Amino acid sequence: MWSDHSSASVVRSHTVSNVVVGPQDETQADAPDAAPLPTSRAWRVALEHVESRLLSGELQPGDHLPPERQLAADLGVGRSSVREAIRVLEVLGLVRTATGSGPNAGAIIMASPEGGMSAVMRLQVAAHGFPVADVVQARLVVEPAIAAHLAHTVSGRPDEERGAELAQASALLDAMDVPGLEPAEFLALDARFHVALAEASGNTVLSATMAGLRDSIESYVLQAVPNLPSWWATSARLRAEHRAIVLAVDRGDANGAAQLVHAHVAGYYAESRMTDSEPAPKRRKPRSADGTERDI
Repeated sequence: MWSDHSSASVVRSHTVSNVVVGPQDETQADAPDAAPLPTSRAWRVALEHVESRLLSGELQPGDHLPPERQLAADLGVGRSSVREAIRVLEVLGLVRTATGSGPNAGAIIMASPEGGMSAVMRLQVAAHGFPVADVVQARLVVEPAIAAHLAHTVSGRPDEERGAELAQASALLDAMDVPGLEPAEFLALDARFHVALAEASGNTVLSATMAGLRDSIESYVLQAVPNLPSWWATSARLRAEHRAIVLAVDRGDANGAAQLVHAHVAGYYAESRMTDSEPAPKRRKPRSADGTERDI
């Protein structure tokens, strides 16, 4: 999960006091016949130890990790390696850390699975990016399912409950109606709207997937603006489609909501004339409704 290799391939381990002990970095002594583990790899020993305890159920959300010094001694690695492993877990949203004393101090396991998953996806997007065609295809698979699931979820509920679940999405629709929004502002709200629908569905995996893809979605839809015949005509159509999607969800029309989302995502991709091999089209000024060019 956390590294390129399993614990068995990374660590030549033995057992002391029921704790897996791995090779040490240069700060710890080891048995004479054990090859020292490079410091650059030692942090993985600590990371995989925490992973194994999470998988076995020994660690649960709300539990404290052992103190840094104890983990280092138990695993036979340096304290710097333990600190590095904890930093990785913190970036992934699996632990939070606090200094000082008391019940909230130290490293504590967090119950936020969507945080880590979306963080990994965002980092992959930032490092390598995803082909636009792949992002669109993923959206065409995931987002209609989200809309259908959300429509089923709210179906038959009292008006006030449906309104509460769709409140964030509705607020974003209102924000997109503000006159004079530039494409970058509008499309940032647009991407948030699609994430909000996923969050309203209550499915943490779908929510994390959309949150992780948000930056990639926002990037490609903005890059496509110069290809549009009229940004202002397109934005008006997008606003109308957004409201139609929310209305279908609110009515509990799962099939209708799914079809509207599919047409919405596919329609923008087709209108922008982006090709599968064109992840970043050349930027030029989009044309407004009267045919004049505007700065983005």
